[in-house]
Amino acid sequence: MKKTLILVRHATAEDQTFRIKDFDRNLNNKGLAEALTMGKWLDENKIKPDIYVTSPASRAYKTAEVIAEQLGIAVADIQTQAGIYDGGPRAYLHAVTHVAESSSSLILFGHNPDITYFAEYLSGSSIGSMKKGAIAIIEFKEQKWDEISAKTGDLVLYKTPKQVRGDE
Repeated sequence: MKKTLILVRHATAEDQTFRIKDFDRNLNNKGLAEALTMGKWLDENKIKPDIYVTSPASRAYKTAEVIAEQLGIAVADIQTQAGIYDGGPRAYLHAVTHVAESSSSLILFGHNPDITYFAEYLSGSSIGSMKKGAIAIIEFKEQKWDEISAKTGDLVLYKTPKQVRGDE
């Protein structure tokens, strides 16, 4: 069975200051609009993942929450995995390889540079640097979740909020 992985870089967050820990930075108004745009785009394109996994950092979790709401998914169904925040690409791989085999699609919300490295590692494609709020969709033709590794997937789509809005 084909597996689909949707990687989402968190949307634009407030600037880091000495008063706010990086982990606690929230989405700003631009970020909320980006997440809303991408959630609506996923809904319009009938892309509705089975499993939602996010970094617990505020900006990633809120991005996941806004997108899930657009897809009619209960916020309670969003799973957090602490390692996605600062565990590097291995934490992303762990999140993917531990998905139940009965699921055919996973959406994973994370941070740069790890999410870009991970997309490139899995697909062998060069993305550059994922833009804030951007989505990369990678398909795996014959693998089980626990078999996914380097260059086993095909990058089938990379979309930014600007592209969805028609600004690019």
